[in-house]
Amino acid sequence: MKQVSIRPVWTIQEPDGPPLPARLIELLVLVAEQGSLLNAARGLGMSYRRAWDVVREGEQQFGTALLVMERGKGSTLTELGARIVWADKRIHARLRPALETLSSELAEELRGALSEAPAALRIQASHGFAIERLIDRLAQDGLKLSFSYASSAAAAAALREGACDVAGFHLPIGPMEAMALAHYQPWLQGLDLTLVDIATRRQGLMVRPGNPRELYALADLTRVPVRFINRQPGSGTRLLLEGLLKAQGIAPTRIAGFEQGEYTHAAVAAYVASGMADVGFGLEPPARHFKLDFVPIATERYFLLCRDDVMTAPAMQAVLSALRDPGFRATLAQLPGYDPADLGRAMPFQDAYRFVLPSG
Repeated sequence: MKQVSIRPVWTIQEPDGPPLPARLIELLVLVAEQGSLLNAARGLGMSYRRAWDVVREGEQQFGTALLVMERGKGSTLTELGARIVWADKRIHARLRPALETLSSELAEELRGALSEAPAALRIQASHGFAIERLIDRLAQDGLKLSFSYASSAAAAAALREGACDVAGFHLPIGPMEAMALAHYQPWLQGLDLTLVDIATRRQGLMVRPGNPRELYALADLTRVPVRFINRQPGSGTRLLLEGLLKAQGIAPTRIAGFEQGEYTHAAVAAYVASGMADVGFGLEPPARHFKLDFVPIATERYFLLCRDDVMTAPAMQAVLSALRDPGFRATLAQLPGYDPADLGRAMPFQDAYRFVLPSG
């Protein structure tokens, strides 16, 4: 089975000039992480002298410094160097789920051209860190998957249209549950589905270290000069936030930046960490990854929905086996804000949400 990997490559240049030296951006990223040009060079398998040549060439093109060297203190980035690094982090955070989806689609096309058997299971899921770990685990187990990351609404539509076998959803626990279920009901009602639990997870405010703006509740987002970064329209996280704001009588128009959205939780976190916003709304793992503080606001249930006629298929049984592995449970338990207490529990969807979703 062939695997496809896609990584973004970007550069900066004058319209009629050469691009930046190859690997300069990678070098700056490693310097930021390790605080040493020597260690960064080793990490890329290049000599220290070659690393210095790359940096100097880049500085020559910009006409200003990218690194500051201090004896005994290692290397630090200048403001320009730091901005280049944050641009790289934002690119990867925004594009990673989309590129993983495209990689899976291309791999499936290659399987057809090579006369290999098609994927044993088709998954569409709202992106999250537990489902990401599950996809990785199933690939390691050798299960042939076709997967794509999309909004919960798109996953629901694909399930109804028969375009996927399994859909990954997140629904709020508590007062917002009925609102979210009503949103997805047109796609889900009347289908014979089994719900398989993965984890509960926390959504909340991602704020800069120390929470300098003192943002502890959604009402605080309306204060001036607080700058907010949102998720894109159509995402389940945006739906949750809009429902919470409506319940509290807070008009989105009072929040500066509300209509500006990023396509992943990691991209929201990177946006805040780079100083381009004071606060974002999303999951806890990327906030911790980018060394942000996190203020919990809501808890969600992330689960798989599977057509009943697929539940007994060997591929779905392999998924259940992976979910019920204690080692995988331990993996999810390490994710900040995730609780896999009910991991692998299966039940009819109508039993889980009978009071909201009629069968007809």
